[in-house]
Amino acid sequence: MPSNGRVAIITGAGSGIGRSSTLHLLKDGYSVALAGRRKEALEETITLAGNDGTGSIAVSTDVGDPESIANLFEQTVEAFGRLDVLFNNAGIGAPRTNMEDLPLEDWQRVVDVNLTGSFVCAQHAIRIMKDQTPMGGRIINNGSISAHTPRPDSVAYTSTKHAVTGLTKSISLDGRKYDIACSQVDVGNASTPMTQRMSGGVPQANGETRIEPTFNVDHVGETVLYISNLPLDTNLQFVTIMATKMPFVGRG
Repeated sequence: MPSNGRVAIITGAGSGIGRSSTLHLLKDGYSVALAGRRKEALEETITLAGNDGTGSIAVSTDVGDPESIANLFEQTVEAFGRLDVLFNNAGIGAPRTNMEDLPLEDWQRVVDVNLTGSFVCAQHAIRIMKDQTPMGGRIINNGSISAHTPRPDSVAYTSTKHAVTGLTKSISLDGRKYDIACSQVDVGNASTPMTQRMSGGVPQANGETRIEPTFNVDHVGETVLYISNLPLDTNLQFVTIMATKMPFVGRG
């Protein structure tokens, strides 16, 4: 696919939602900087794109480490000269346990990656986007359905995803003067390595354990591409994409 002249950074690009989004953007002509902790997984994503790595770089990145994030953005600008889209996708959870028993270090690790990492990435993106020509760009945050509704024993993940919604709104407001738009994609049960456990049943709010349906993760990649291609005077502020029959919109 010929280059469309636009550049994206995708964190967590080595699997799941990040991989699907990367493949969709590369196919559409974006240059993409793939970020993730395992460089071999990032390179596998590039191989799956089938374009011999043209228009892509793999940057080993820990979004819980501000210096690692700085290196990611430096390498992106050095390789491609600008930044049009940041997809803050990387995220982790803590081991399932009673809230009162969650070790503080596990809580802090989730906060560092899911919230602080997204914030620091957004800071770097804004600095680049406001000074480039043409000015502006788009930041997309992966919020998760947990940004609205918790699962049992998931206080760290749920709290950070609720906080990401506040981050999304703040970026949208504070980025206006720089023609920076910000969207949030809330995903429920996309079929990824993270959701494989659902085929064996997961705990429900009423104490039961139930198998939950999933859906093809490529529909998330398509959604990220759609948002990325909107003109900067138009924004899809929040979108929820989910398995139709998952237990989200009702009680029980």
